[in-house]
Amino acid sequence: MQPFTYSRPASLNEAFQLAGRPGAALLAGGTTMVDLMRGDLAAPSSIVDIGHLAELASFDTSGSALRFGALARMADVAEDATLLRDYPALAESLQLAASQQLREAATVGGNLLQRTRCVYFRDSVSACNKRVPGAGCSALDGVTREMALFGGSERCIATYPGDWATALMAFDTSVEIQSASGNRTIPLADLHVAYGEDPARETTLKRGEIITAILVQATPTGRRSTYLKIRDRESYAYAVVSAAVALEMDGDVVRRARVSLGGVATKPWRSHAAEAILAGVTLNEASALAAGRAGFADAQPLAENAFKIELGAHAVARAALVASRRN
Repeated sequence: MQPFTYSRPASLNEAFQLAGRPGAALLAGGTTMVDLMRGDLAAPSSIVDIGHLAELASFDTSGSALRFGALARMADVAEDATLLRDYPALAESLQLAASQQLREAATVGGNLLQRTRCVYFRDSVSACNKRVPGAGCSALDGVTREMALFGGSERCIATYPGDWATALMAFDTSVEIQSASGNRTIPLADLHVAYGEDPARETTLKRGEIITAILVQATPTGRRSTYLKIRDRESYAYAVVSAAVALEMDGDVVRRARVSLGGVATKPWRSHAAEAILAGVTLNEASALAAGRAGFADAQPLAENAFKIELGAHAVARAALVASRRN
């Protein structure tokens, strides 16, 4: 770990000023940043600790838009009664992420910004365009089982690891961003940059900007939703494949569908193709699987991850059937 200075701003405005300095990095729950610094994967010259700023820690699920302060703890949000009843996919994505101990510390805003778990990035030795731009990508000729089916390129094929962002992509979600120079709100879909486009650049955040809140438009499709995560072991593991599905139903007929995929892409990945197949059809095992396969029709498999295509199709199908049975 490299030497750094530590600041604990007394206000959000002070945090904006400190975060805008060259070499500054934010510390919220610390479950990602500390890990990166220990592995010399991040070497900020200054740490700005915002984890204590109470104005960013509250959340409200009672209005026309669900509002989650960026410093709300994952464990607290996952246990919210409204979320459990009306948006189970969101609650489930948090419940299935990491361990209970980590969820007690990790924040929902920080979770959006977690970095890839690609072994070639994390080992600090292999050629990695994300870690050292222009160095190459060892994963291309290495073990590709965990690599991306969507959004990759000859520069990077790592997968985005998050569960929460994958579930949020199945809803109309936006991100509130603030800095010393002003405020802006963007769709969640515009926050992340596919690693394959520019491996060293993972988000559209500018220097000094801080995610202050996550906003989800209230919708009746939330009740018929689920997040399905398939992983190598039952707990504390990242998704091999995951799917979030939210449905609006009229009897057995799907009126509207939202589908997003995790564990298979270089950023949170919404599947418009799967949604198009589901819309207007009577939902059964055959139509659900047809939607799942449509969602992976454009996949670009590598030597060892083609199995994710059929696994992912079945994950979408199962999630759609589970979601449809909720009311």
